[in-house]
Amino acid sequence: MSAGPSGSSSVEVEAKYDVDDDTPLPDWSALPGVTRIGEPEPRDLDARYLDTPTAELARAGVAVRRRLGGPDAGWHVKGPAEGGGRTETQWPLEDDVDPDADPVVPAAVQDAVSSIARPPFTALARVRNHRTAYSLQDAEGREVAEFVDDRVRARDERRDAESSWREWEVELGPAAPHDEAARTAFFAAVDAAVFAAGGRPAASGSKLARTLGR
Repeated sequence: MSAGPSGSSSVEVEAKYDVDDDTPLPDWSALPGVTRIGEPEPRDLDARYLDTPTAELARAGVAVRRRLGGPDAGWHVKGPAEGGGRTETQWPLEDDVDPDADPVVPAAVQDAVSSIARPPFTALARVRNHRTAYSLQDAEGREVAEFVDDRVRARDERRDAESSWREWEVELGPAAPHDEAARTAFFAAVDAAVFAAGGRPAASGSKLARTLGR
């Protein structure tokens, strides 16, 4: 993929967990480097995913979505990253978006995936999510990771099937450890806190995959 005009790229390193509706939030006090938990930040997110009729993007492990709401509203292309994690390239939203109309993939986003897939792109899934985000910070107030508590309502547009669930994600932030051993230890502590609260490893690798029954 190529970033295209006005596209900004980053690499996400995160862990995902399934939880029940009434599972209490984890105790993060044992996380290495984390000394403070930020105030809860509610976000209402609405993501529309698109693919070709023959699912060329999905076969390449790539997702194209338009997200409304939250600090990263815009068009996103997500795909595998070297060394683990996922790359995400983002473009700004167009003006006067109708959230219920079928999205039209902008030219810059089409260019970014042109080596994988070409139009037409059609509606694949819609994922609406009430998210509560918490910043996990070090002693200097820098973000080591972000924890999000997601309550999801999703629709598989092509099968006309709806589903809902709750999940947690922990994504490394700017002040996260950089070496592999320290990151492994950090996520081991995350696992321990989540499992102690009653969480479990996510059954699907992404919200899109779960929406589509994968």
